[in-house]
Amino acid sequence: MRKLKNNELNRLNLEEFKNHKKTPIVLILDDVRSAHNVGSVFRTSDAFLIEKVFLCGITPQPPHKEIRKTALGAYDSVEWEHCESIQNCIDSLIEKNYFIVSVEQVENASLLNEFVSPKNKKIAFVFGNEVRGVSQNIINKSDECVEIPQFGTKHSFNISVSVGIVLWSVFEKLKA
Repeated sequence: MRKLKNNELNRLNLEEFKNHKKTPIVLILDDVRSAHNVGSVFRTSDAFLIEKVFLCGITPQPPHKEIRKTALGAYDSVEWEHCESIQNCIDSLIEKNYFIVSVEQVENASLLNEFVSPKNKKIAFVFGNEVRGVSQNIINKSDECVEIPQFGTKHSFNISVSVGIVLWSVFEKLKA
């Protein structure tokens, strides 16, 4: 085996990315505090051709130096928008017929490995604050809540890890 060089990876250039068909998913980050987490979410969103990232409330926005450090320019390829109010963001997506999915540990949550993407609907995944998670009022507006199965002693994953796990799982199911 030989490690591939970057020019052998056949990645899209920025213009090709912008014109390429996107995965019918948007991400909503609500009051995420860490700019490093935000940058990582952009980079993961680029990898899975995600339509858009909504940065709500106090979530840092590009061009923040810590976002630059982890995003490696992915905020130039992935469309994004800042929304002061997650309520308004969610309401707008509901009007556009998005299926709202909060990633949170709640009663009767679906396990991620059992999650079935709705037919003919785009999905909006909501990820909450690193400490408080997704707020109850957003959970109440959600069509579904999914939980990532965990088996150790900790109660949660880092948000950027959660985004990666969720996108990989759903992307695989959408391809099938």
